[in-house]
Amino acid sequence: MPIAFDIEILRRSEMFAGLDTGALQAVVSAGAVRRLSAGVRIFAQGDPGVTGHSLLEGRIKIVQTRLDGSQSVLRFIGPGEMYGTVAALMNQAFPADAVAVVDSVEVWWSIPALRQLIRKYPEIGLRSTAAAGTRLLDLQSRMGELTSERVEQRIARTLLRLMEKAGRPTDGGIEIDFPITRQDLAEMAGSTLHTVSRTLAALDQRGVTGSTRRRIIVRDPRALGHLAESGAD
Repeated sequence: MPIAFDIEILRRSEMFAGLDTGALQAVVSAGAVRRLSAGVRIFAQGDPGVTGHSLLEGRIKIVQTRLDGSQSVLRFIGPGEMYGTVAALMNQAFPADAVAVVDSVEVWWSIPALRQLIRKYPEIGLRSTAAAGTRLLDLQSRMGELTSERVEQRIARTLLRLMEKAGRPTDGGIEIDFPITRQDLAEMAGSTLHTVSRTLAALDQRGVTGSTRRRIIVRDPRALGHLAESGAD
């Protein structure tokens, strides 16, 4: 049975924004839509980049393993976002694992199919180049934060990014709408599990956040923003 989804979600994608409905339908027809169970690995770090992906529902975690065996969560993918595509179009191996955080739905394409789409709709290629540049600038910004900001400031900034990207208003505040562990947060902020746990406990006590083992609510975005910008307690 075909998987129903709103094709307009693809307009959120860096690569497909601006295409008309007919073009979006052609994009979907060139690929395949599938369900992903929570915990499934879509592709693995080091595998040949032979597919491109766009998320339609759910959340995907991009995780990179370093030479010493430690891991780093690079980012979380939300509906409409692409992943794996730039590496594949450059004939490079996937630089990280992609893992479904919750039950999800994606559309994926073979590289020949993507290249055919780019030939038919050249703006897709231009937008993919711009997307790669945006992610490079984001990575440079995060590297600068690692060398110049206090760890509590980095944790606050990471929480703000997650809130802005995946925040869902609730009676208690703005909830990050997918499960995230303290270890995930530590890897994203360049910190340790102990420091993240201690910092979240302090923020919870002050009413800035409210956290459980896998859920985080931002109760006072202004106070969190102040900490992210100034590093002041």
